[in-house]
Formats: sequence, C-alpha cells, structure tokens
Amino acid sequence: MPELPEVEALRDFLTDHLVGREVARVLPVAISVLKTYDPPLTALEGREVTAVRRYGKFLGIEADGLHLVSHLARAGWLQWRDSLPDGPPRPGKGPLALRTALTTGEGFDLTEAGTQKRLAVYLVRDPDEVPGVARLGPDPLAGDFDEERFTGLLAGERRQLKGALRDQSLLAGVGNAYSDEILHAAKMSPFKITATLTADEVHRLYAALRATLTEAVERSRGVAAGRLKKEKKSGLRVHGRTGEPCPVCGDTIREVSFSDSSLQYCPTCQTGGKPLADRRLSRLLK
Repeated sequence: MPELPEVEALRDFLTDHLVGREVARVLPVAISVLKTYDPPLTALEGREVTAVRRYGKFLGIEADGLHLVSHLARAGWLQWRDSLPDGPPRPGKGPLALRTALTTGEGFDLTEAGTQKRLAVYLVRDPDEVPGVARLGPDPLAGDFDEERFTGLLAGERRQLKGALRDQSLLAGVGNAYSDEILHAAKMSPFKITATLTADEVHRLYAALRATLTEAVERSRGVAAGRLKKEKKSGLRVHGRTGEPCPVCGDTIREVSFSDSSLQYCPTCQTGGKPLADRRLSRLLK
C-alpha cells in the first residue's frame, strides 16, 4: 500500500507533469472506482490543473476549483503514460480502474491488482467532502507537528502502539509498513500500550517517526512513479523481511499474522529477546 512517502513522491511527480496542463477527459473503467456523482467527471474536461496535493495517503489533483481525490488502497497504483492509447479503454477484468487524459496526449492510469477492489476516486468541490480526508489527523511531517503536539495526541490513548500509529484519525499517512519501521527505529514493541510510555519513550518515538518518514521521502524524491514501489521495498529494514537478519543486531526478523495483514519486528531490538505470540485471526495482544 502506498503510504505518506510514496504519495508525497507521486505528488511531486504529478506536480511536474500535470500543473498547467489541460484535462481532456477522465474515464472510469472499473464500476467500483468512482464514489461520487455530483459533479460528474465530465466537469473536468477543459479545466487546467492548478495544483497537486497530498492528504495523508490521499492524492488530490486540483483543476480550476474541482478536486479529483484518490486513495490507492492496498493494491492500487498510478502509471504515467507519455502517450495514451487511441480510443477509450474497454471495461474488463484487467487492473485498469480509471484513465485521465490530457489535451497533450499524455496522462495516467490508476490500476488495482487482485480481486478486492478498494481503490477509490472522488470528484468534489472541497477535499473535506471526502469522508476519509475529513477525518484525518495531523500530518506528521507538517512544520507545526512538534513533540508537544505528538505527546498531546497520545495522552489519554490506551491501545497498542502499532494500532495507534496506523490510525488515520490520530495521525495521517502512516500505514502497515512504516509503522513497523518506526517502531523498529524507536526500539519498541508493537504491542506496547500507549498509556505506559514514559516521557523519554515518547521523545524516542517522536524522533523515530519524523526521521523514518523524512528519510523515506528523501529516498523517493525524484523517483519516477513506475519505480516507487521498488524504491520503497529496498529501503525497508524489517517490514516484509521475515526470516532475514536484522540490519542492526543480526537477530532473525519475526512476524505476527492477522486475518488480512501482518507485522514484522526484531525480538532483540524491540521486545527484549522475547518472541511475540502469533495468533492468526486474533486481535492484537497486550
């Protein structure tokens, strides 16, 4: 799933490729992709793209007062095309979900692999009309997101750190992969309860949060859209690396599986050498 660093890189890429250009048409291909009907997609035709923005893990394209907002979900992606095929795309069982064409002949496709179709596109007059955007918490890389604000967010919370970091209403943009990376950098168990954090641990977690995301954004900056997935994977230290040696201590990276996801961690770095219980289909353990 694209998270804050990848969506930020897509924002940079599309800013260079879209701003100042005119939209020719936007064509939904998968029946499930479009979540709004007013205004219609035809309202974008002839409008100039004025800005590209990121809202957590949402990507927004502004065109003369309208906002085409997309969430790529778990298996969605954006593919830029210097030259689009002639004629409208045909609906079918392929990965293509939506095509946006410019009057220059360029454009991009939104695609989604797999059978679970969760990629979502909205055309709205205000980004806050998108429910997922309206409920977003603060952006962890915003200039005003300091340690005091982070401490305030965690105050009163009583849940596991892994779940807290992934909660988009608490903190915008962090998903499954980067929450693993942040907790590894902070040397904390994903099952540690937020209410038990000391001031020193909150400081360490805040520093790991900012550093991990900043480094990932810098690695992704300037990378073409088609290479971002590979860049993300190459920069991860524990997520998706079950069975490999920890790059810090050399211990074997372990995994905890759930019904539709998994987390990875290093026992030596994060849990005092103790493996965490792995109960598929269970809730996170204390």
